[in-house]
Amino acid sequence: MSTSVRPSPSKQTTSKAADKAVQPGKTKPARPAICEVRKSPVHGNGVFALRPIGAGERIIEYRGERITWDEATRRAAERGGPVNHTFYFSLADGNVIDGGRRGNDARWINHACDPNCEAYEEDGRVYIHALHDIAAGEELNYNYALVYDERHTPALKRLFACRCGTPACTGTMLAPKKRSRKAAGATT
Repeated sequence: MSTSVRPSPSKQTTSKAADKAVQPGKTKPARPAICEVRKSPVHGNGVFALRPIGAGERIIEYRGERITWDEATRRAAERGGPVNHTFYFSLADGNVIDGGRRGNDARWINHACDPNCEAYEEDGRVYIHALHDIAAGEELNYNYALVYDERHTPALKRLFACRCGTPACTGTMLAPKKRSRKAAGATT
């Protein structure tokens, strides 16, 4: 998958204890796990909340190897699949995080058309935040809004079919194509 993110509206953290400076000679206290990977009813693996998560709370950083788009395209071709069926996350600087290499649990967060999370880029890093309160046991998801320059044919939409099952489901993980001014009926 390749998704893009918006800049973070704030610098929130997972726990207040994590924000406190560590005194010399002392180790930082371990943060209790906030989520875990397990089988998803939506698709393959998914990430689930282990405790209630408040709206706006930072949940997890999307980690992986930072690479160029050229390298991402090369790796996708090497694997024999489209570049957007990967763990790639687009960054504002034009580079990519490859969650498939040195990635963490965030790479298993599934897509939903009516998501409970959103990805934000902050200082070149991607964080997943809760859009609203999330109950313990609830699957985490965000809208991938995959950008694909090709024409959105029925075959392409099938390739990127959505399985979220929400009432707001659009049937695809693709971002809507922007309509040109001419197609939208604008006159100049």
